[in-house]
Amino acid sequence: MQEVRRIMSENQHIVEPAAEASEEQAQKSQEDLEARLADMQEQATEFRDQWLRAAADYKNFKRRTEIERSELIRSASSALLLKLLPIMDDFERAIENIPPEIAETPWWSGTQLIAQKLRTVLESEGVKVIDAVGQDFDPNLHEAVIYEDAEGQDGKVTSELQKGYKLGDRVLRASMVKVGRG
Repeated sequence: MQEVRRIMSENQHIVEPAAEASEEQAQKSQEDLEARLADMQEQATEFRDQWLRAAADYKNFKRRTEIERSELIRSASSALLLKLLPIMDDFERAIENIPPEIAETPWWSGTQLIAQKLRTVLESEGVKVIDAVGQDFDPNLHEAVIYEDAEGQDGKVTSELQKGYKLGDRVLRASMVKVGRG
C-alpha cells in the first residue's frame, strides 16, 4: 500500500493534469453537443417551414385546379347552350307565325311541346331570358342595331329583334334591340 502511495505521489503531477484534461474534454464535448443540438433545432425549424409552405402550395394548387375545372365545365356548357339558342329562336319564330288552320292540329301541339321541353332544358341549366323591351339601354346586355325616333323613349329599348340570354350572371348572348331617341 505504501508503494502505491509513493507511486501516486511521484506521479501526482501526471494525474492532476489528466483530471483537468478530462474535465476540459467533458466541457468541450458538452459544448459540441449543445452546438449540434442548436443546429438540429434550426434544421428542424427549417424543415417545418418548408413542410408548411408545401402544404399551403398544395392547398392552393387544389383550389386553383377546382376553379379551373369548374370554369372549363362552365365554358363547355356555355358553348353547347350557345349552339342551342338559334334552335330556340327558330321554334319561337315558328310559333309566332303559324297559320290559323294548322294551329289546332296535333302535329302543331307536338311541335309546341318540343319547344317547351327545350325551354325547360335551358332553364334547368341556368339560362334566363334578358328582359329588354321598355328597359334602359345597357350595352352590357343589349346590342343596339337600330335607333328610331320615339317620343319619350330616349335611351329606352323600344323593341327586341332577337332575344338575349344570361347564364347565371354572365351574358351568354346579348339582346339585339331597337333603341329610341326622343
